[in-house]
Amino acid sequence: MVARALTIAGSDSGGGAGIQADLKTFSAFSVYGMSAITAVTVQDTMGVYRIVAIDPDVVAQQIDVVIRDLGVDAIKIGMLFSADIIDAVVDRLRHYPDIPVVLDPVMRATGGTSLLSPGAENQMREQLLPLATVITPNLPEAEALTGRIIRSPEDMRSAGTALLQYGVPYVLVKGGHLDGYPANDLLVSQHEELWLEAPRLNTVNTHGTGCTLSSAIAAGLCQGHDVPKSIIQAKNYVTQAILEAPSLGHGHGPLWHFPENRL
Repeated sequence: MVARALTIAGSDSGGGAGIQADLKTFSAFSVYGMSAITAVTVQDTMGVYRIVAIDPDVVAQQIDVVIRDLGVDAIKIGMLFSADIIDAVVDRLRHYPDIPVVLDPVMRATGGTSLLSPGAENQMREQLLPLATVITPNLPEAEALTGRIIRSPEDMRSAGTALLQYGVPYVLVKGGHLDGYPANDLLVSQHEELWLEAPRLNTVNTHGTGCTLSSAIAAGLCQGHDVPKSIIQAKNYVTQAILEAPSLGHGHGPLWHFPENRL
């Protein structure tokens, strides 16, 4: 049977991030993609101009119908926007405990616009993290979730270890925002630590990198890979998608989700 993935996230009218990036990534890995849309955003490569949240009941119903009818092998969660939507997603996930969940704790767009309502970080931390298989915070997100300042690889390790205390088995702390260091990411669990090395790419075509990475991890889990292998495969894929980015728009351009040299 074909591998199946569900993304629970917002829509990006520019196609570079959110649901659009997730579905392209699933297709690149030959995974059948489905979606539960949490918000509609008006955005392009220059920024986010408007956000319209979807009714939480509608979000929950989208999740239920696709799982019950089509089946889902892995779930990727991105932008949830509001505390009420987080509550709805948490309630649904508790009905499907056997499906692995990749949580990208989206809080801000590339241009700086807030994508999570004030005060919702606590709900994400206390309710959603324990239901995830792996979370993929960048440094600002890891700082918000832990209350720690991250300025070094050791700080990344401390933040990742702190997030494990909420019950999530794996934490991938992304180091792309760490000035003066390579773009290395750190995967931590209760039993292992793995540094994933990558060169820092000098490009503005980075819109949707977090969405693409997390959905690529979910695709790997769909295909039966374990978390570390899924992450290594996903990171290589994102690097190639950045290298082959088409340089569209006048701001932070999108990736190319179907690179020739994928892995």
